Amino acid sequence: MPRAVYVLALGIFAMVTSEFVVAGLMPQIAVGLDVSIPQVGYLITAFAVAMAVGGPVSTMLVVRLRPKPALLLLFGLFLAGNVAAATASGYPMMLLARLVSGAASQAFFGVAMSVCAVLVAPEVRGRAMSVVLNGLMLGTLLGLPLATFVGEAYGWRAAFWAISALTVFAALCTVGGVPALGKIASGPLRQEMAVFRRRRLWLRLSTSLLVIGATFSAFTFLNPILTGISGFTTGAVPLLLVAYGAATVVGNTIVGRLADRHALTVLLCGLTLNLAFLAGFALFAHVGAAAVVCMLGVGLVGVTMNPAMVVRVQRAGNVGPLVNTIHGSFITGGVMVSSAAGGLAIDGFGLRAPLWLGAGLALLGILTLVPDLVRRAAPRAQHDAVVARVGS
Repeated sequence: MPRAVYVLALGIFAMVTSEFVVAGLMPQIAVGLDVSIPQVGYLITAFAVAMAVGGPVSTMLVVRLRPKPALLLLFGLFLAGNVAAATASGYPMMLLARLVSGAASQAFFGVAMSVCAVLVAPEVRGRAMSVVLNGLMLGTLLGLPLATFVGEAYGWRAAFWAISALTVFAALCTVGGVPALGKIASGPLRQEMAVFRRRRLWLRLSTSLLVIGATFSAFTFLNPILTGISGFTTGAVPLLLVAYGAATVVGNTIVGRLADRHALTVLLCGLTLNLAFLAGFALFAHVGAAAVVCMLGVGLVGVTMNPAMVVRVQRAGNVGPLVNTIHGSFITGGVMVSSAAGGLAIDGFGLRAPLWLGAGLALLGILTLVPDLVRRAAPRAQHDAVVARVGS
């Protein structure tokens, strides 16, 4: 695996750490900016909206550049957002900082996926993607707890300064570790946009939205479910979340090994298992051991489908930054829709409702695979018919 693939993973690690840091330091930020907890929560929403909407716009601005300068420019924008957050004197400045960081983060994701696809042979592309995406998994597993620890020990601004330092380090590693490449976009922007006329691409983007939506409808509310239904103490929840994060790293590695040759099968199995784990979680959330098993199962087969999702989307579209960034926007949309719908479901039906919602989204995700399953089965059926005629 080229060294540059690991360098790209480091950049994603820095950006994912920044994405989640506000969630770990909400009370401190609320006091520091003299705002309410819900207002701090809007900073998380703002980051997600900036990723979903601003990410593609940022990508369009850098898509004509060579990949390495594009990555460094996005590092610069992301660094500016985090420095602004660390020095924010009020809520409006903090909000603007999170919007800038979110837009740069999503565009970086798209360019990094494109660079990764160009650096390796097509037959190991899924494996390489899993290495890059381990930056996302490790950002959740290690980056968030470390940033939270720094913020609690030295103040919430220190957490953003630490992320800024990590960003500079990742940028320097990119300077030395990522080779100079030609432009990934092969034609004008209109030509890059033409790929989005393909129905198969939109169907596969929808699959990704539903895979992530199913997972985050549960993940977003794990804390209240584990404490309010399963009976775990608040002190036990961080340890359980670390175990969940470890399961995502393991699952991501396994999927990466299989994604190149068996992307469709991996997604079908993953969604089916996720449906079973989410339904089991909803039914047996009151049994502590069963709840932990189902939670770890969701971690193993949920967000870990990313390498297979990326491979399928790139095959339906291309490996360009714009396709990858739009794909990232669909993934972010899955997080936003499922977390909002899960909150409404809790208000109406209780804490188990997001788990049932996730199971329903997983079922819809399976249905989006049916056209490709039918298309794959057709040549086999024709082959069997030919063999039968020859045999007769």
